[in-house]
Amino acid sequence: MKVLVLGAEGAIGRQLVKEALYRKCEVIALLRDASLLQEEHAALEFREGDLLAPGAIAEAARGCDAVLSAFGSEPGEGPLLPEAARLIVEGVRDAGVSRLIVAGGSGTLLTAPGVRVMDAPDYPEELLPIAQAHADAYEIFAASELEWTYVSPAPWIEPGRRTGNFRIGMTLLVTDDDGHSRISVEDFAAAIIDELDDPNFIRSRFTVAY
Repeated sequence: MKVLVLGAEGAIGRQLVKEALYRKCEVIALLRDASLLQEEHAALEFREGDLLAPGAIAEAARGCDAVLSAFGSEPGEGPLLPEAARLIVEGVRDAGVSRLIVAGGSGTLLTAPGVRVMDAPDYPEELLPIAQAHADAYEIFAASELEWTYVSPAPWIEPGRRTGNFRIGMTLLVTDDDGHSRISVEDFAAAIIDELDDPNFIRSRFTVAY
């Protein structure tokens, strides 16, 4: 399978590239600066460009079987997320690709029916803008005609180990017996490539946690 990875310079994007290569995919990474991704592999191709530039995504995605987006997974990218979502949907469609998998946010997961994680009184105020931007971007992806999948990590995600052992949920937050919800970047990437290999959530979302 040949895939385009957007946001490959971020922590999640870098791991998506590694996991896709590990699963024998051909990978194209669209980057503003190819030196930002220190990865060498015979099946990895770098293309320099800004995904926010008109036509950049469509040009990079032509001939691909799927597009994986990790754009906006880093703090500070929040305000651009809805704009990027529109450009991603447009670019994937214009490239003639139907499959899109998005590594999104966790703020819109539910802790109870109708109650989002981001609505909790103790939710960090400084994270509200990016959580709302993820929520707005999700609506754009969900309204598209693409075969999209939106993947939300556990609220606590950080580099760790690839165990291959995690639990899958839909819209409800997945927690352990102590009420914690966490996942490693490595296992989050593994879950996304699992969905690429064996689709189970086309035109829907799921979440990953231990």
